[in-house]
Formats: sequence, structure tokens, C-alpha cells
Amino acid sequence: MSPIFELLATRWPEISVALWQHIYLSMGSVAFGILISVPLGIWLSSRDKTARMVLGVFGAVQTIPSLAFLGFVLPVLGIGTLPAMTVLFIYSVLPILRNTYTAIKEVNPALLEAGTGMGMTARELLFMVKLPMALPVIMSGIKISTVYIISWTTFSALIGAGGLGDLIYGGMNVYDLGLIVAGTIPAALLAILAGSILGRLERAVKPRGLR
Repeated sequence: MSPIFELLATRWPEISVALWQHIYLSMGSVAFGILISVPLGIWLSSRDKTARMVLGVFGAVQTIPSLAFLGFVLPVLGIGTLPAMTVLFIYSVLPILRNTYTAIKEVNPALLEAGTGMGMTARELLFMVKLPMALPVIMSGIKISTVYIISWTTFSALIGAGGLGDLIYGGMNVYDLGLIVAGTIPAALLAILAGSILGRLERAVKPRGLR
């Protein structure tokens, strides 16, 4: 057996608990990000001035190092799952919001004119024309956000939220390479798996004529 697989098998009880915590933190944060970003992106698509301001704010937030951000929320939210998911949620917003806004804005005007000529209401245009055409780009934003958040979730261990970061930082503290590898490999595989699944979904939702 490969030393790496032997290591993972030996550490599996610890890895399985940390992996579940990692999935819960990262996927939960991205789910909240989708719930906020997609409706907000749609709303901003008809409000260019407000959109520039909102995207600028989230863009500025994205430049704040994650460790510094954790330091900002600790005095308010304490330690544990809540502050970790709050920070991860905020980081998840920009790629989804930007892609949603851009995708809705760039829907072919000819399609919208055709829909309007057929008597479609604004709601029908949104759900029957704009969103189907924009969905592949929105999915691309969700994929980018998910992969990033899975990686950044390792920082959650620093404030007692758990996840695979527990193994990585625990290994660094005691100079145990095995612990570091036991945390790093599952995190990398999880990011690859999530990216692959969401990439397939992105291709699946693309309108037939655009494939």
C-alpha cells in the first residue's frame, strides 16, 4: 500500500470528522452566498449606479486577508462556527454576485425584444429568457466561489470551528507531517471534486444552441 494511502487509512477516524465539518462549513457558506447573491445580482442588473457601488464594496472586502477578517469578527461574534461561516459567506458573495449581474446584463437584447413582442411580462422575461441564458455564467461563479471557499475554510480551525484545518494546524504545531498531509489531501480532493461536479452542471444547464 502507498505510504500516503496507508497514512490516510490510519488517520481516517480523525479525517472523517474533520471532513464532515469542512463540508458543512464550506457548503453552508456557499449556499447562503447563493441565496443572497443571485437575487441581489438580478436586482442590480437594472441599477447600474448602485451595482458599481455594491460590487466595489464587495471587491474591497475580498482584498482583506482572511486572518485579519477573522480578527475583526471575533470581538463581535466570538469563536466557533458562527464567525467562521460569516466570514466565509462574505467571501463567497463576490464571484456569484458579479457573474449573476454580468450574465443578466449581457443577455441578447434581441431575445428580450422578441419576448416583449410576444406579450411576456417582466417576470416571464426573467424566468423564461434571462435566467436560462444567464445560468451557465451564474454556475461558473458558483463553481469559482465553492473552490475558493473550500480552500479558505481551513482557516476556520484557528477560531475553533473545526474542519480539515484542525489537522493541518495541529500537525504544524507538533511538527507532524502526517497530520498535515491528512488534512491537506482531503481538502484538495474535496475542492477538485466540487469543481468537477459544478463544471458538469455548468455544461448541463447551457442552452443547446450555445454548447
